[in-house]
Amino acid sequence: MQVILTQDVEKVGRRGDIVDVSRGYVRNYLVPRGLAEVATQAKLEEARRRMEEAAERERRLAERAEEIAETLNKSVITIEARTGEDERLFGSVTAANIAEAIEKARGIHLDRRKIRLEEPIKSLGTHQVPVQVHGEIEASVKVIVVPKL
Repeated sequence: MQVILTQDVEKVGRRGDIVDVSRGYVRNYLVPRGLAEVATQAKLEEARRRMEEAAERERRLAERAEEIAETLNKSVITIEARTGEDERLFGSVTAANIAEAIEKARGIHLDRRKIRLEEPIKSLGTHQVPVQVHGEIEASVKVIVVPKL
């Protein structure tokens, strides 16, 4: 029997999927718990339309992410940091600092959790910082840490 899942069901499928399951499973488990609805022709067409819209939306997001990744790969971000004697940093440059600098320089808002720093930057100089833009799409931003005057 075909059903359209209204929620993710472990070992069956994800929300919006059209799956074949036994009638007893539908009648006794999926429908009473609101996890699925029986697939009629109209509901099947609507579910396919929603899946196509979601795929189109995902494609547009991926295209936009590619554009952002290209921009970030070409970007050189300069961050001024306070230094003491021996040109050692007071504190460090964190992912939040880098995200803020990217937004100021390029107008691209990034979540600090998308910036893949193993450890905060604690030295002056040039550093390559990986950034996860969207899904599997990654970019590398060149960050130059200079002393604040």
